[in-house]
Formats: sequence, structure tokens, C-alpha cells
Amino acid sequence: MKKLIGTKDFYKKVLFIAIPIMIQNGITNFVSMLDNIMVGQIGTDQMSGVAIVNQLMFVFNICIFGGISGAGIFTAQFYGKGDQEGIRNTFRFKVYACGFLTALAMALFWFADDFLISLYLHEGGEVGNLAMTLQYGKEYLAIMLFGLIPFAVSQVYASTLRECGETILPMVAGVIAVFVNLGLNYILIFGNFGAPKLGANGAAIATVIARFIEMGIVVIRTHVKSLKYKFIVGIYRTMRIPGELVKIILVKGLPLMINEILWAVGTATIVQCYAYRGLVVVAAQNITSTIFNVFNIVYIALGSSISIIIGQLLGAGKKEEAKEKDFQLIAFSVATCGVIGLLMASFSKAFPALYNTEQQVKDLATAFILVSTLTMPIQAFNHASYFTLRSGGKTWITFIFDSVFIWVIVVPFAYLLSRFTTLGIIMVYLLVQSIEIIKSVIGFFMVKSDMWIQNMVDEL
Repeated sequence: MKKLIGTKDFYKKVLFIAIPIMIQNGITNFVSMLDNIMVGQIGTDQMSGVAIVNQLMFVFNICIFGGISGAGIFTAQFYGKGDQEGIRNTFRFKVYACGFLTALAMALFWFADDFLISLYLHEGGEVGNLAMTLQYGKEYLAIMLFGLIPFAVSQVYASTLRECGETILPMVAGVIAVFVNLGLNYILIFGNFGAPKLGANGAAIATVIARFIEMGIVVIRTHVKSLKYKFIVGIYRTMRIPGELVKIILVKGLPLMINEILWAVGTATIVQCYAYRGLVVVAAQNITSTIFNVFNIVYIALGSSISIIIGQLLGAGKKEEAKEKDFQLIAFSVATCGVIGLLMASFSKAFPALYNTEQQVKDLATAFILVSTLTMPIQAFNHASYFTLRSGGKTWITFIFDSVFIWVIVVPFAYLLSRFTTLGIIMVYLLVQSIEIIKSVIGFFMVKSDMWIQNMVDEL
């Protein structure tokens, strides 16, 4: 069995890639947390409406991630090979994929807003007003639609830069954007400095403006620094992509794209299962997911590091080294997240207390947070295993590992427990989260089998 502990130089390289991603995601999620708390100060109904729409936005974000991920596998390997034209072609593929997904999402959110938001609205307890929550959610969603295009453009550029080893520029753009978002939220939500008091709508306006700023920074800086980012030279001179590359990206990438979409919809469906127990659960889930997103930045960043580092090693033909480093990265991610989980548990009571909502919501959120801390190392292992399989282009395997598992096992399990048992929502949440252990066992044998080790760009 390979060593699970790497060298000092190896961890320096990992942290060089991971820390900027952690900083960007950390600041983004921290500011999102502050935004969430601000919205939480104006009442449970507005907070719940925003939370439901943000769940829909999460599905869109993951779809964009899926749209760029298939081509991204090749970007990292082309970079390892030193093929700039290959990188340009994968960039162009991302433009087409994200353009299609964004147009589809805008149409769906515009014409089916009532239906989508209402999926999460169920009677259950005395907390919340369903009609008001629906109205707040529709207004918030209508504004957020304007932010879909700049978000997609930013991801096309930022993902390509990261896959080429450049994590600083996306981090800087993201950090500036989230602080703009935070400042505008303070002004527009509460009506400070003479601005109108817009509540949840103010939060949406702030988010859209911040996304345009982030897009502007990352796009302009990339083109200005063309000597450094060589792939951008002549990037729009043509939008044609070699047919052979399109074919292989679709063969490898389409399962990945479908996987991301199905996984995101599956995750949203699980949340909808919890929401069947009433608005009190929607509100508590919102608080829980907000703090969890702040603390999960470590395994998210390390997953991205696996995709980049292992992809580059495979592209360079260093298969044995890729295998050894992958084991070390997975072990590092799991161990780190065990510590992070303990830290998160220490905030389980203090964080919900920051919200202006009913005590029932706060108590339920505390219980959800504690359950999430227990399962964080499991989530870290599964996340790392997923990116390992993906780095070698085993996209059909990742499809089975991720989407098939969530739809065949997790979603039916959550549906049955929430609707056909008398178990309390805390026990339902614990059982649904714990079933991920099965996925960990599957992931362990897949990673150990070496089935994922593959160089895909040698003959392109």
C-alpha cells in the first residue's frame, strides 16, 4: 500500500493550488453567510423565500460546473502536455455549453417560477406564511435572473485559468466581488445611506451587480495579460472546434455534465423531502447549509486540487506518481475535515442565535449542524474519490458513483422517511446523511482498483 503521507514539497504544491481556492470560496461563503444573516433579520418568510430560490440557483450553478467540467478534464491534461491550442479549443467548448445551459435555465426560471418555488412549500407547524414566502421568492428570483449570464462567463474563464495552474486571478476577482456584494447588501437590504429599504430584493440586486464586477475583472485581466495566459491569444479568432475533440469531449464529458445536473437536482429533491415537514425545516436547513458552506471549503478546494494535480500528472504520462499522490491527497482531505468538523460543532448553538427567527427554527438548526459535523469526513472522502475518478476521464463511472447512487438510493430513502414514517425530522436527517457511508465503501474500491488511471490527450 502506498504511503498516505507526502513530502513537504508535495504539500507546498497542494496548498499553493488549494489555498487561493479556499480563500476565494471561504470569503465568498463567509460573505454569503453575512448576507444570509442580514436577510434573516427581516423575518422568516423572506429568509425562507430567498433560501428556496438559492436552492434553485444552486442547481443552475452545478449545471454550469458540469458544463465546463467535461472539457476541463482535457484542459488540465493539455496544459500538462504544453498544448495551448488544445486549451483554446476546450475553452470554446465551454462557451457553447454554458451558453446553452444559461439560456435553458433563464427560460425555465421565468416561465415556471411558481411551480418550482411551490415544490418547497408545505404546511407543517405554526412557523411561516406560505403565500408570503412564495411572493418573496418570486420577486427575488426575477432579479437573480440577470446574474446568470455574468456568472456563466466568469466560470468559463476562471475554470480554464485554474486548470492551467492560475488560481490567484479568480481568487482576487471573487474576493472583490463578494465585498462589493456585502457592502451593497448592507445598503440595499436595510436602506442605509439614504438608499431605499428593499429587503430580500436588495440582496438580489447586490448579488447581480457583484457578479458583473467579478466577470469584468477576470475577463479583462485575462486578455490584458495575454503574454502570461497564452491560451487567450486568438481565442475568439474562430469558434470552430476540431470534430474529433468535440466527439471525445462529448463521449467523456456528456456523462459528467448529465451527472452534475442529476446530482444537483437530486440534492434539491432531498432538500424538498425535508421541506415536506414544514417551513420550520426550510428555515432551519437554510441556516445549516449557510454555516456548512463556510466550513466545507477545505474539502471542496482539495477536490479541485486533485482534479488539477492528478490531471496534469496523467497528461504528462506520470501514472504511478499520479496514483501515489492521489492517495496522499485523499488522506489529507479526510484528516483535515475531521478537525474542521469539530470546529464547526463549536458554533452549533451560537450561529443560529444570530437569526431573527423563532426558537423552534434555531433549535432545529443546531441539531442539523451537529449531524453535519459528524458526516463531514465522509463527505470529504466521497468528494475526493469523485475527483479522482474524474481526473482520469472515467466519466461513466463517476456518473454511476454520483448520480445513480443519489437517485437510486438516497432520494427514495429520503422520500420514504419524510412521507411514510413518524420519525422526527432530526432522525430523518441523520439517517439520510449517514447512508453516504455506502458510497464511501464503493469509492474506496474504485480508487484502489486503478481503473481511473488514463492519459487521454497523447493522441489528440
